[in-house]
Amino acid sequence: MEEFRGELSRLGFQMEHLGVGYEEIQADTLEEVIGQGLKELGERGLDNFIIDDSGLFIDALNGFPGVYSAYALRTLGCGGILKLMEGIESRGAHFKCCIGARIQGVGEIVVCDIAKGEITEEKRGGGGFGFDPVFRPEGEPRTYAEMPLDEKNRISHRGMAIRSFSRKLEERMD
Repeated sequence: MEEFRGELSRLGFQMEHLGVGYEEIQADTLEEVIGQGLKELGERGLDNFIIDDSGLFIDALNGFPGVYSAYALRTLGCGGILKLMEGIESRGAHFKCCIGARIQGVGEIVVCDIAKGEITEEKRGGGGFGFDPVFRPEGEPRTYAEMPLDEKNRISHRGMAIRSFSRKLEERMD
């Protein structure tokens, strides 16, 4: 929420957490999940809202956990992911974040960004959340969990997606 506030305040938007839920469909892509969320919330008459979803996609596991990342985190955790990766040399992975919005006078916007990296051999760091302790972004010796939040936000999938969203929103407002 703070990342959105900081980026969108420069465009004159004030953010407020609505706490309105929507059904997260079982889908193959984050774009489908976001699309269904936009549709459902729009059908309920909501306007001027932003939703986002993220996932960790591991190459050697055919993209798992992907759209099921929240479930995999709850059931397997970082330790379970590391167990699934035991003995696997190719540890490529990426985080992906998709943001969708419906804004009066602007319309619907959907953007996605990814941060490439790899799964570490062990959990490292005490910061961040989710799978941050086992994901080391490309070109970085530290995991997300080892980085201060402001550094992580500059290179993370979510930080990049928020900046892409802000640029697209600004273009539409012109």
